[in-house]
Amino acid sequence: MYVAFGVLAGITVSVLALRQWLLRREGTPSPSEPFDGHVYRVGKAVIAERRCEQPRATVIGMHGFVADMRYFTRHYGEADIQLILVTSCDYHLPITTPREQPAPWARVPAQPEGTISHDAAVLVQALEHLPKTDVVRVHGHSRGGAVVLEAAKLRPDLFERVEVVLEAPVLPQARPYTSMTRSQVWLLPFVIPLWRRAPISRHNRGAWGPLEDARKRELIMAFPFNPKRVSTMVANVLDIGAWSRERDASLFRNVRRGTVLVPGKDRVLEASSMLESAQRAMPELSVVTLDGCSHFVLWDRPDALPSLARATEHPAASG
Repeated sequence: MYVAFGVLAGITVSVLALRQWLLRREGTPSPSEPFDGHVYRVGKAVIAERRCEQPRATVIGMHGFVADMRYFTRHYGEADIQLILVTSCDYHLPITTPREQPAPWARVPAQPEGTISHDAAVLVQALEHLPKTDVVRVHGHSRGGAVVLEAAKLRPDLFERVEVVLEAPVLPQARPYTSMTRSQVWLLPFVIPLWRRAPISRHNRGAWGPLEDARKRELIMAFPFNPKRVSTMVANVLDIGAWSRERDASLFRNVRRGTVLVPGKDRVLEASSMLESAQRAMPELSVVTLDGCSHFVLWDRPDALPSLARATEHPAASG
């Protein structure tokens, strides 16, 4: 009997130790790419600004859960767009030999790492200090949509003249397509290594939508490698659920104009609850439903994005 208890205790300790190791170890990043611009480090988050001499407009992009800044680069590829991209806290930066620029204004957020509010505080700093034009769009995809709304809550004054695009966003009181139980979240450190072996498989194929686009496939294959640690993924997952439950429609009062894009065939977030939440943002925000579209509107239906306005006034002074 005592031998059996000893063996069981040993196995339990080994499993717990293995889980902690899997949680904390830094994973191998996906291959990086050249980026013509500068990066600014804000704690464990990064802001990348693409080089642009005479911009006609400014776009700030906030990627979603397990995605990275490259989600936006093809759509906003014009040379006269000042593209500013935020990389979430404790995610790998997918840039080859990044050129770091000192940022005296950078302040490490006080909010817990891995939370929407932490990344929102980083986005606020990008919006306050980097835009060079009066035409500013802040575009958030999925979890990034919640980050945009949280940033507007932190600094509504900065969003008074900003256009927001919330693409398949995490929204107040909305739900995921499939909820994870506490046991499933606990097991994530053991599941993520399997996902890394087959980022696109028959088990998750329905989440991605069409995969004929080689660039889309490439960036989805990078998803399980983008966060540095599984502990960051776990923190993100838990916080997304808590944020959605705790926030309400009052958040929408902090944004003045923009668009919410609700894909009808979203297999990551639940489209019906997303639409119900988004409709509470009207009339300040237009709500556009996209029948048959996957969670990745920018890749699958780029024509659905509103056109980017052109500057008609002198560039705004940088903060």
